[in-house]
Amino acid sequence: MEGRNQTHVMEFILLGLSHQGELQSLLFWPFLSLYLVTFTGNLLMILAIITDSHLHTPMYFFLSNLSFSDICFTSTTVPKMLLNIQTQSRAISYKGCLSQMYFFMLFAGIDNLLLTVMAYDRFVAICHPLHYMVIMNPKFCGILLLGSLLLSVLVSLLHDLLILRLSFCTELEILHFFCELKQVIQLACSDTFLNDLAMYLASGLLGVVPLTGILSSYCRIVASILRISSVKGKYKAFSTCGSHLSVVFLFYGTSLGVYFNSSASQNSSTGAIASVMYTVVMPMLNPFIYGLRNRDIKQALRKLFSRETLSACRCLCFGIKT
Repeated sequence: MEGRNQTHVMEFILLGLSHQGELQSLLFWPFLSLYLVTFTGNLLMILAIITDSHLHTPMYFFLSNLSFSDICFTSTTVPKMLLNIQTQSRAISYKGCLSQMYFFMLFAGIDNLLLTVMAYDRFVAICHPLHYMVIMNPKFCGILLLGSLLLSVLVSLLHDLLILRLSFCTELEILHFFCELKQVIQLACSDTFLNDLAMYLASGLLGVVPLTGILSSYCRIVASILRISSVKGKYKAFSTCGSHLSVVFLFYGTSLGVYFNSSASQNSSTGAIASVMYTVVMPMLNPFIYGLRNRDIKQALRKLFSRETLSACRCLCFGIKT
């Protein structure tokens, strides 16, 4: 084993979603379309929230940050994949792989923690409506966001530092379309006990604990809604958290699906295909879920488009006059 060690790794090979070059080329336009829809949809969500003063509330503050995180999350993997397909190269440098892993874990962690914070926000809004603005004040919201960011930074940095201590074999092919942590660790020739331990601890810290917090919040929310006497009141209370609940189900459903699929299947490419759901499809669906189900977002988007249309007309008229 020691004879196959490579002390100075220059690059890894990303095998992508398929071993067939022709099929890889066919994936370029679908993934480019998905990426552009994701980028545009989340950007419109951010602009709508920023430009509409009625949406300057804690819930939409966290939603705008979730949209920004989703843009960054998708941007860590898809552009590199598209570049590799276009240039017909599957290589990624060692430093590039470390950077991609770091930012992928960073924004995945932020997404996870923001969903937990948003569940707590809905809990306070429904169970303690009279104290909502006192509890969810701007300072506390900023602390929650900063705490989510710092925790994700520390966990991602820990994983990257532990990767640096590993020596790798000459077989440096990653059965994925991006540098996935587990896949990279499996390529190592040296002892990976600390890496595996850190991975399990991080899964508990950024997976089990947030999910427990979300379930706890919604158990209390459901109990509070059931105490409301009128059907209209129950519907109104539940509608305020329906979009968030849909995103939570999709996020954890796809993540757990990928985890169990990769554990049960010996074919790693199957896990790579399944991971497309939470790395590409999920960030694309979030703006549609919140936009289609939320009347305030719809109105803000109409205002945004009407304002942009008016500005374009003014510029056109001004150009004609000059």
